[in-house]
Amino acid sequence: MKRLILPTFILCVCSAFAAELPPKYTVTANRLIHAATNSSFGFKRLETLCDTFGPRFTGSANLENAIDWCMKEMKKDGFKNVHGEKVKVPRWIRGKESATLIEPRHRNLPMMGLGGSVGTPKEGITAEVLVVKSFEDLKTKATQARGKIVLFNLPFTEYRETVIVRRLGAIEASKVGAIASLIRSVGPFSMQSPHTGNMAYEDGVKKIPHAALSLEDAEMLARMQARGEKLKINLKMEAHNLPDGYSRNVIADIPGTEHPEQIIIVSGHIDSWDVGQGAMDDGGGCVASWEAARLMLKLGLKPRRTVRVVLWTNEENGIRGAKEYARRHADNLKNHVLAIESDSGVFKPSGYGFLGSGKGMETIQAVGRLLKPIQAGEIKKGCRGADVLKLITGGVPAMHLEVAREKYFWFHHTDADTMDKLNPVEFNLCVASMAIMAFTVADLKETLAR
Repeated sequence: MKRLILPTFILCVCSAFAAELPPKYTVTANRLIHAATNSSFGFKRLETLCDTFGPRFTGSANLENAIDWCMKEMKKDGFKNVHGEKVKVPRWIRGKESATLIEPRHRNLPMMGLGGSVGTPKEGITAEVLVVKSFEDLKTKATQARGKIVLFNLPFTEYRETVIVRRLGAIEASKVGAIASLIRSVGPFSMQSPHTGNMAYEDGVKKIPHAALSLEDAEMLARMQARGEKLKINLKMEAHNLPDGYSRNVIADIPGTEHPEQIIIVSGHIDSWDVGQGAMDDGGGCVASWEAARLMLKLGLKPRRTVRVVLWTNEENGIRGAKEYARRHADNLKNHVLAIESDSGVFKPSGYGFLGSGKGMETIQAVGRLLKPIQAGEIKKGCRGADVLKLITGGVPAMHLEVAREKYFWFHHTDADTMDKLNPVEFNLCVASMAIMAFTVADLKETLAR
């Protein structure tokens, strides 16, 4: 795949050098870099968000209280049009949960139910365990799986490859007669810290409980099975779904001076899972996007087009916030010039992934050169922003902030997603990068080509 993308990327880079931005944007970029890297305001605001409200799961009071606080603070900052846009969202309740190894020895296994899972009977499910390596391995052992708890012990390779077992594991296990399914947590590192995340069921396939174990315990159970030892686990989960409720996307604008109807979005998702603090995923992305726009206000920068901060709700278990924004603003998406998202942790930035026209790529490459002083100007083709991608059907170019995310999957969706994993220097570099990108695109004389 890299061989296919690389020539296109090289052509984009070459053509981009033909486009030169007016010198004033270099001056403005340097001002934003200086302001961002010499401030502790944004990082302290992130600390307040995480420490005060904790995890911000969809349907929780924590999330809605955090949204209220964000809007109050945004009004203090001087943003205009600050409001919440109502979104119908799912409500899943974790409840109490446990996994206990009964044979060949007793051990309380750290575990985490997966979002959307059904629960067990009150007494739990006690059954033998079958460890498999993959869906293919399960198929070869289908006759052994009936009436058992299936454990998928799939080593982490790349997130999008490995997460499929979390997403579809309960479906595949149920099809062969398993009564519950477990997965090795989707992550490359663990300190007995299981990862949660969303999962799915399929119409016509019996719903069975679905949960994650730590890397360490999944490996231990695999070794035990390889030695011919009988494995038995008691699984208890109070997990259940409630009727849909309501949350809100947060909107805050810096109105454009010449084309206020044209909008550049900078964004992150305000919700998190119901564990940890949601610091990396995605409190950091939210506050960095917000801080990028706040610095424009602080420096008196007045872009030609509107810069809009959007804090998406319900990214984690439905992406309904972005879907509702696309629906609500469908008639106006033609005036949305660009949508930027930060949702990979606010580690050291390296550039962006961009999904848009070839001409648009040339402009973004030119803006990227303004980020050379902080080594954050590499622009690649493609976008991983789950929320902003929902605007693509309306023709909106989308991009995500690319960061050094090697350790992101160590901690995301765990109790360890906390403030101490983040660095204020790296956070400020993310702020600078998004401020420069958003302001410049918003202020260019020519509108970004679609």
